[in-house]
Amino acid sequence: MTAAEHPVLPRQSSPPDDDKPPQDRRRVIRRRLITATIIVLLIGIPAGYLLISAGQSRRSGQNKEAEASAQGLREGWPSRVQRRIFELPMPGNALDVQYYETNNWKASRLYVEFRTTSAGLDRFLSRLGSGRAALETGKVSISERDQKVTGWSFGPGVEWAGTTHTNKDPRPTQDITVNMSDPMNPVVYVASAATP
Repeated sequence: MTAAEHPVLPRQSSPPDDDKPPQDRRRVIRRRLITATIIVLLIGIPAGYLLISAGQSRRSGQNKEAEASAQGLREGWPSRVQRRIFELPMPGNALDVQYYETNNWKASRLYVEFRTTSAGLDRFLSRLGSGRAALETGKVSISERDQKVTGWSFGPGVEWAGTTHTNKDPRPTQDITVNMSDPMNPVVYVASAATP
């Protein structure tokens, strides 16, 4: 066949969009829906995470601010980090625990008060690197300055025993005073000072 035998047909234009079969229109809608979902996930999830993280950070800062502004002893255990920094191996059976931390450019101090058993006192002192033999009867080793800070009062009529456990800098030094009026349930007062 020659070119003359093949009639040239005019180019037909594509059918208008309205004439597209419903299957193609569904495919386009599905593709747009998938694209919109991906965009929402890529933007929405990180934005939500940032909002949650910012809220948690703000609450954490408020808690730390409240703790830092607290004056005097507060009920509860000092954190593990505080106990590790100030080298206070408190016995697990300690009751009526109270603590207070102060910080300045000269020194940081952690004050702790707790009630324990006779064995708990021995355990505390031995883990500290001391012992009951180091306690001097009638001695109050907590300074007057520390007593003012904490509100502790070591008056007469109580069987006091105290010692100071000294470490080389930068390790903390602990001043320990114990109320031995009830030897089976002694109350321990500790002022642990660490220099930066």
